[in-house]
Parts: sequence; C-alpha cells; structure tokens
Amino acid sequence: MWLLNSSIGKKLIMSISGIFLVLFLTFHAAMNVAAIFSEDAYNLICALLGANWYAVAATVALAGIIAIHFIYALLLTLQNRKARGSDRYAVNVRQEKVAWASKNMFVLGIIVVGFMLLHFAQFWYKMMFAELMGSHEVELGAASISPQDGAAFINYYFSQLWVVIAYLVWYAALWFHLTHGIWSGIQTIGWSNNLWIKRWKVIGNIYATLLMLAFAFVTVFFYAKNLL
Repeated sequence: MWLLNSSIGKKLIMSISGIFLVLFLTFHAAMNVAAIFSEDAYNLICALLGANWYAVAATVALAGIIAIHFIYALLLTLQNRKARGSDRYAVNVRQEKVAWASKNMFVLGIIVVGFMLLHFAQFWYKMMFAELMGSHEVELGAASISPQDGAAFINYYFSQLWVVIAYLVWYAALWFHLTHGIWSGIQTIGWSNNLWIKRWKVIGNIYATLLMLAFAFVTVFFYAKNLL
C-alpha cells in the first residue's frame, strides 16, 4: 500500500498526524491560559478531563497519534540516510535558504518527546492515571491533594526554577519544530502553491510563536506568582 510504503505516503501520514497535534497544543494552551484568570475554572476543566471515558479515549487516541508521528519521522530519517549513503559524510557547501529547523527536525523531535515524558510524569501520571488507578489523593511535595486539583500541580511545579527552565527549553525546541512542521505539513497535504507556500510559512511562524508564548507566559506567570 503506497500510503504506508512510499516516501510520499509516509510524509502524508506525518503531516496529518502533525496537524492533529497542533490542534491539541492549541487546546492545551487555551486551557493553561484559563488558569491565569481562574484556577477554579482550570480545575473544572481538569475534572471534565479526568478519568471520564471520553477523556480516556481521547488520551489513547492522542498517544497513538504521537506514536505514529514519531515512528514515521524515524522511518523517513532512516530512509533518507540510506538513500544518501556515503554522501552524508562528504563535506558539502552549506545550502542557502534551508532553515536550520528543517535540517534538524528529527533531533528537535527527540528533544520534544524527551521533555514530554517529564510532563507526563509530573502531570498526567499523577492526575488521570492516578484516578484510573482509584486514587483519591496523590502526594505533591509535602501535601496530599486531589488528582483533579490541576491548579495545585501548576503552582507546585512552576514554583521550581529548574522546572521552569526545562519547560522553556522545551517550548523553544517545539517552536523550532513547529515553524517548519506547520507549513511543511500543509504543503505535503497539497494545500499550497508557489504563492501560498510563502504565506503559509509566515502564518506558521506567527502561529507557532503565539502558541509557545502562551505556554511560556503561563509558566513564567506562576513562577513569578509563587515568588511573591
């Protein structure tokens, strides 16, 4: 089947899964920003996204999409390396107009996935997973809190400088990944031409910037809040 075996098919699968992940990040950013205005509203959202069947189903689907996106990125990287053979060891003149992010997408992806594991360990594991295991309280520092008290998790983790720095590094890597990934994915799907590809690059850069600024602002906001 060409969709699974051909290079174009693999890129198409990566692009579609990538768009879904961008939509999820958009929802996640909006959810986080809500915590700035009302921690009660944020906790209500956390309760709605707890161990409810629809939230669990969405989480399983999200995990599948992430796995597909990463696996196909790995397959394409290995395929490209095999196609280039010994040429990749040759000294080449640096290509003009090739963005740094486009040449390091897989490395950026590994960084993003690595920090994602940290995020899952700090939040998902102690929230939704704890609920699924029947826990009504989890340990957070010296306190025991409800797995649905998302505001407590944000306040606790984002009060620690090393966590804040780690997340800011994650946002930076994700920004580089998205600035190339958004327009490249749209191009692969076929929603662009010679005129629109330049526009999509600008739109992708702006969208990725606003998205990561939203995440970063929430992180820094709660760090500053806990300093007061």
